[in-house]
This record gives sequence, C-alpha cells and structure tokens, in this order.
Amino acid sequence: MQNDMTNDLNNSAATVKDNVSAAEWQMRVDLAACYRLIAMYGWDDLVFTHISARVPDTEDEFLINPYGLFFEEITASNLVKVNQAGEKVAPSKYDINPAGFTIHSAVHNARDDAHCVLHLNTSDGVAVSAQTEGLLPLSQQSLFPLSNLAYHDYEGVALNPDEKARLVADLGDANFMILRNHGLLTCASTVADAFLFMYIMQRACEVQIKAQSGGGNLTHIPPQILAGIQAASKEVTRGAGGDIAWPALLRKLRRTDPSFAE
Repeated sequence: MQNDMTNDLNNSAATVKDNVSAAEWQMRVDLAACYRLIAMYGWDDLVFTHISARVPDTEDEFLINPYGLFFEEITASNLVKVNQAGEKVAPSKYDINPAGFTIHSAVHNARDDAHCVLHLNTSDGVAVSAQTEGLLPLSQQSLFPLSNLAYHDYEGVALNPDEKARLVADLGDANFMILRNHGLLTCASTVADAFLFMYIMQRACEVQIKAQSGGGNLTHIPPQILAGIQAASKEVTRGAGGDIAWPALLRKLRRTDPSFAE
C-alpha cells in the first residue's frame, strides 16, 4: 500500500512538472518548502492559515495550499493554482479556503512586489496582536519588524471583500503586518524573504510574551537604535536577505523529508 501511495505521488508530481514552466515549478518547490518549514517549527494551525505565491511571469495566477491538508503534507505538485478571484485555473482535486485567499489576494493585487504572502495564527503572534501597544521594542528581533510594521484592525472572519481595500490601505508599503486579534502577516518578493521576515517577527513575539510573563519592569530599546536597523539588517545578511538562510533550510528539509519537492 505504501509503495502504491508513493507511486501515485511520483506520477502526480511528474504530471504537474511536465505541464508548467521551469520557473513555476521552482516556485512550487519553494512554496511547498515554506509550508513544511512552518510545520517543522510548530507554527501551523491544523489545516488553517495560508502561504501564497504568485506564479512567475503572470499577473493574476497564484499558488496556495489545498484546503484540508496539513502543512507537512504539502508538496510542489499538490499546490492549487487559482486566479485573483480564488477560482482554480488548473486541474486539482482539492479546494482552497475562501477566507484565506481573501487576505492574500488583496495583498497580491495591491503590491506588485508581494510575490509571496505568509499569514500565521501562532499563539504568541495572536497574543501580541491582542495587546493595545502591539509589538514592543524589547529585543533585537523586534527591531526588524518594527522598522517596517503595519497594523490592521479585526473585522471578523475574512469573508467580506470590502475589507480588502481597508487591509491594503493599512499595509501600505510595509512588509510586516500585525492583524489585531488575529495573527501575523509578511509579504516579500521571494518566498525566502517572506519566511525570514515571519521567522524574525514570530521570535520577537515569543520573546515579548516570555518577557512580560516574568512580571518585572521591561527595558525598551531606544528609538535611535531602531532608526538604524534597516541598514544594519542589510549588513548582517550581506545584502542577501532571506537567501542567507534559505539554502541551509532547504538542506535541512531534504535531510528529514525530501517529499516537499515532489
């Protein structure tokens, strides 16, 4: 039975790979890897939350997870290709979560540079999003999102298309967003950058919740240090952004379970 399932997966991967461009297949592999990494770090939420990516060389085609699969089950071939309205534009036996794509389609449509949009509902992220002051300058990790951070007020489950205009207005040109009472969002021109942004913001939220739970007085990092953080970030990553860590993350995935690339 296991061999039959493996053969089915390989056949499906070969079929998809043969029918898409090399650029789309690479995007599928990167996006599937991102899903697996989120699961590996324990930041997934059963079958909920989403990561989407624009299909290369298109304006209105996107890849997103099949609704009902765990993030650890996502592969390059089972990602669903949809248009701006969330309608499937390539054969797939899977559906997508309409509430999930409401947020993603809004960001993709408003931002030409937002080729990847990542949204999570981690416990620490939601906890920080519920605080009136939001993310605080308590750690080195917090400085990177704080230098480019937006907020969007909670409007209920994201099914109302009218919310899109308000969300993108709040996002502006930021790459980090806290959805109040809801969770975290990052967007970037590459999957690698979107993942690194989320990794840093998630860590900042974890540190904040732990620091606050200690019960003592908290020391805030001075504003003048925050002002220079973007230049410092480019120096630390040697201008590579998320690519400074992405190859190592892919190697880690391939050591543990290489099926994401199938």
